[in-house]
Order: sequence, then C-alpha cells, then structure tokens
Amino acid sequence: MNIRLLPPMPSGSGVLFGGTVIGGAIVGALLLAIPAQAAEYEWTFQTSEAAGEPQFKIKQAWAENVATMSGGRIHIEILPTGAVVPHNQTLDAVGSGILQGHLTDPSYFSGLNPAFSMLGNLVGAWGDPLEFLEYMQQGGGEALYNELVEPYNVHLIGAAATGLEAFVSKKPIRSVADLEGLKLRAPEGMVYDIFSKAGAAPVNLPGSEVYTGLEKGVIDAADYTVFSTNHDQGLHSFARYPSYPGFHSLPMVAVSLNKDIWDDLPDDLKAILETATDSLAYELVFKLKARDLEAVTEARADPNIEIIDLPPEERKKFRAIAQQEWANWATRNELTQKVYDSVVVFLQARNLL
Repeated sequence: MNIRLLPPMPSGSGVLFGGTVIGGAIVGALLLAIPAQAAEYEWTFQTSEAAGEPQFKIKQAWAENVATMSGGRIHIEILPTGAVVPHNQTLDAVGSGILQGHLTDPSYFSGLNPAFSMLGNLVGAWGDPLEFLEYMQQGGGEALYNELVEPYNVHLIGAAATGLEAFVSKKPIRSVADLEGLKLRAPEGMVYDIFSKAGAAPVNLPGSEVYTGLEKGVIDAADYTVFSTNHDQGLHSFARYPSYPGFHSLPMVAVSLNKDIWDDLPDDLKAILETATDSLAYELVFKLKARDLEAVTEARADPNIEIIDLPPEERKKFRAIAQQEWANWATRNELTQKVYDSVVVFLQARNLL
C-alpha cells in the first residue's frame, strides 16, 4: 500500500474528509493506523486441535513467526478443527483451495491411501520424536510424503511431531498380555489393526468422546494424545493407570500448502516457510515434553494414579507385532512398499530395529 505523505500543517489547521474538517493530530493518528505494507499472501490453515489446546497455540505462534520472518508479506489465520471442514476432509479442502493449508495428522486420510497411515503414524516404530524427525528430514520421509500428496494438489512444507502419545487405561497394562480383551479407543487404520493383533478390542470413537467413553465404561482405555493433555482433561480421574512414556503412537503433524500456491511462491518465501516449520517441529517436541513432565510430577503426587512404564522386553514384543502389520500394509501398493523399505533401512542403519 502506498501512502502519500502530507506536508506539515500549522497548529489548528485541518484537512477536509468527506466534507468534515479533521484536525491535524487526528489525521496523523489515522495515517499511523494504516499498515505500511499489506500482506501479499493471505491464507487460512485448519488444524486438528480445538482452540484451547496447547498444540493449537504453538501452531498460532508458527503463523506469527512466518509473518515476522517474511516482513509481513505472509499472513496466516489458524483455525481449529472443524472450523471449515471436518478433520478428515482438510486434504481435499487444501487441494481445491477452500483452505490454503493445514497442520494435521495424515492418518485421517488413510481411506484415500494406506500410505497416509504408514507415514502419519507407523505404530511402534519410533522410540523418540527426534528419531522420526530425522527420518523425515534425512531418511527420505518428506520426499515420499510429497510423492503421496502432490497428486492431490498439496505440498508438504515440512513434518513435525507431537511426541510419543501416552496411553490412558482403567486397568493396569504391565505387559502385552494385559491388552487381551481390553476395550480401547483407537482411530481407524494401522493403529486399530495393530491393537487388534495384540489381543485388544478396539473401538473407533472420535477424540471428543474419549472422556465420556471412559466415564461411562464404553471403553477401558484410549490411544488419544500426550500425557499432559490427558491429564488436563481429567482423563486420569477415570483411567488411573496411564502408561508413560508411551509405547505405541507418535503421530506426524503435516504442515502443508496448496501446491499451486507453493509453486508460484518466490524462493525466499519458500525458504522462510521451511525454516519456520523446522522451528515448529522442535517447539512442539520440547514444549509438549516440558508440559508432560510437569503433569507427570502432579500425577505422581496423587495416590489414586499409578503411572506405568512398560518394560523394555514388553515394548519389544509390541514392536514385533507392529512389524508384522507394517509388512502386511507394505503389500497394499507401490508407495506403501517404498515407505516400509525406507523406514526399515533407516531403523536398521541406526540399530533401532
């Protein structure tokens, strides 16, 4: 926006606006209120969290960081889950331009291609979020994800992760055998299948129904989210045997933009978006970890809550079950086989398998 500077006005003078004389001081205030430069790009991104959740606030900070780094050239509005479309329809919304981007778990799109589930949450694969981020950035994961999403007219700016999810349970889970017959909430896709193979009885409930499901006995346990969020929402008042650190789930956060928009961006703005997203990845990991540790300390002070750390030998058993399911999913199409092969090579090279 170009603003024509007015010459200094003598005291008591005014300027005529629409037939009304406005004093010089007021004119100056009006000019200061006009932004020096309007944003070149105005985008709306939808997330997979409600507005009050910590992850939502961290993602808002990412948008503010992009605005600062771009000198105001990019302005991104962050909307909560369901604000424009349901959580499992944001991929199509971004590709068609209804939304310009999203920050979400790709597992929601498993019905479109099973590779979304494998890249979005390869259950049992990761012992630490930094392992996953290294795989995505250095092990070929981001390239494979773009091979998956670009046919939908979506481009992955970068991958982030929440950290290992905790496991809330009304019954103590000290071994894989304790999962036998356990009614647990699990989203559809690979995590559902792996818990079934481990002997549990998964129930497909939306996250919004986890609290009432535990309270009313519809479920005995839940694969839901990180420990601190579970604790803040009061889940441990019904599910008094949480597992921490988690042993199963580490969901990806895909930070993606409409591909047509991405392709037309100048290189400096692409670099800014990628750099800001790398920062977001570590902000999520470290801030959520700090919140988890604080919540764990509070929970341990409650005699009614017992935090269970699944022993290494039992984690190994669960991963062995998961590996069998990875191999089953690998046969579904060419891309799922590529994902499986690349993850196995990465884990083996680091003695993590």
